[in-house]
Amino acid sequence: HFNTATNMTDRAAALAVLAHRHSGTAEAEQALAAFEARYRSDALVLDKWFQIQAGVPGARTVDRVRALMQHPAFSIANPNRVRSLIGTFSSANQTGFHRPDGEGYRLFAETVLEVEKRNPQVAARLATALRSWRSLEPGRQAKAKQALLDMAKVENLSADLRDIVERTLA
Repeated sequence: HFNTATNMTDRAAALAVLAHRHSGTAEAEQALAAFEARYRSDALVLDKWFQIQAGVPGARTVDRVRALMQHPAFSIANPNRVRSLIGTFSSANQTGFHRPDGEGYRLFAETVLEVEKRNPQVAARLATALRSWRSLEPGRQAKAKQALLDMAKVENLSADLRDIVERTLA
């Protein structure tokens, strides 16, 4: 359906199915590349492209998110782009964000701290993704808590982010 779609909405829906159900296949990668090439000049649609990839289930998504953060169209200073990639990853990708080794939490904490330097309100909003850390199984719980503690120990943390982190840890 991706190749025969007549509008962006249908094309994006087909891309999401390909990316999520057939992640890593040549067909999915070609569709992702074609979508980006077609819509790279449309910021809102490109946000959707980042969002689709951040939502791909599986442990390898952490690596994909790291790579996408190096993409020329990604800017840590662009709140919509950050929300589409990091917000989606942390709030809608259970298997990627909650990887047993804690790498999803590490990436998240590092990124929230980078965002905080430019936009404390967006960083604070992102940080709410860890509010339910106590409901995780013990191994993940410890790693999520460590990510929160890593953020809490940063000097000169904005009041917005510090408030969320401290309340989440309390």
